[in-house]
Amino acid sequence: MKDKNELLEYIYQTTDMGKNSLETLLNALEGKDNKIKVVVEKQLKEYEKYYNESEKLLKKNKIKPKTKGPMSEMMSKMGINMNVMKDNSDAKMAEMIIQGLTMGIIEMEKKIKDYKDEVDKDIIDLAKDVLKFQEKSLEEIKKYL
Repeated sequence: MKDKNELLEYIYQTTDMGKNSLETLLNALEGKDNKIKVVVEKQLKEYEKYYNESEKLLKKNKIKPKTKGPMSEMMSKMGINMNVMKDNSDAKMAEMIIQGLTMGIIEMEKKIKDYKDEVDKDIIDLAKDVLKFQEKSLEEIKKYL
């Protein structure tokens, strides 16, 4: 049997990673004239919303989530900052965001399929909402390629 907390923890970790990555990207783009920043700020707010929702469900279910280590977060920040230093064009930023969203979409679809009959409806609904948000964000960001 699967650990029924795994999907909720995955949602929490995914939204946390999305939130942190977009914050890092916005900080790296500070003072630069990128049109993509408006969309990134909007996506950041959505990630924060879903992060907070997943955090509430974790507390409600008395689950202490596993977090990514500080090394993983530092490596992610360094990667984003290096990419921005190399080429901070909107097209390059869109490409970087699209890669992250695509990985997130694929994994979320797999998790929903694996857990749809094993976890509470509110957790599946949250996972589906995050998936829809990621898919919508993907389409929105493609305009900048």
